[in-house]
Amino acid sequence: MKHIKTFVLLTACLLTTVAYGQNTKNSPAASSPPALNSPSPTASSPPTIASAIDREVSLVEKEIVEAAEAMPEGKFDFSPEKLNLPGSDYKGVRTFGEQLKHIAASNYLIWAPITGETPPDTVNDGKGPDNMKAKGEIIKFLKDSFAFGHKAVATLNESNLVQPIARKSGTTTRLFMATFAPAHAFDHYGQIIEYLRMNGIVPPASRGK
Repeated sequence: MKHIKTFVLLTACLLTTVAYGQNTKNSPAASSPPALNSPSPTASSPPTIASAIDREVSLVEKEIVEAAEAMPEGKFDFSPEKLNLPGSDYKGVRTFGEQLKHIAASNYLIWAPITGETPPDTVNDGKGPDNMKAKGEIIKFLKDSFAFGHKAVATLNESNLVQPIARKSGTTTRLFMATFAPAHAFDHYGQIIEYLRMNGIVPPASRGK
């Protein structure tokens, strides 16, 4: 009988110890502390009209700027006309630098009506500054034009998206202007990619990771 009582008491003590250990393990105080400098979780912002279009602008901006930076400065005056390819007709086409200036100037002209701002005088009828030749200056002009676009796109919302706006060529909408600018830029991106290839340069977007 004495042995049975001792066994019961030992079993009770064991169960109490196990239960205490489990409670301690699951308690907040016993949880592993978060890693230092670990980011606290935040809820993702829901997409908006402005953020969706801005993402498209960022995509083409990245592709074009990286392509521009990949071309050596000594090749910014390159155009296919210099290759003298038999049967080709490249006479008078834009040089690499002129392509970039045209993209930048057009960005200003296309996005300006969204906010009603006046494009800078440097747009020069979509050609960009005639005296701008240096690679650094052209890339800055390009980046500044995309910054202008991000600013314009940020003003878009459901109430003004298809509201008629006037421009020299007639009435249009902010939605059209906001999306036409990336489409136009992608068109010329395809051309400058060929310029890179003609000079033996693999476009950054085509390089292996």
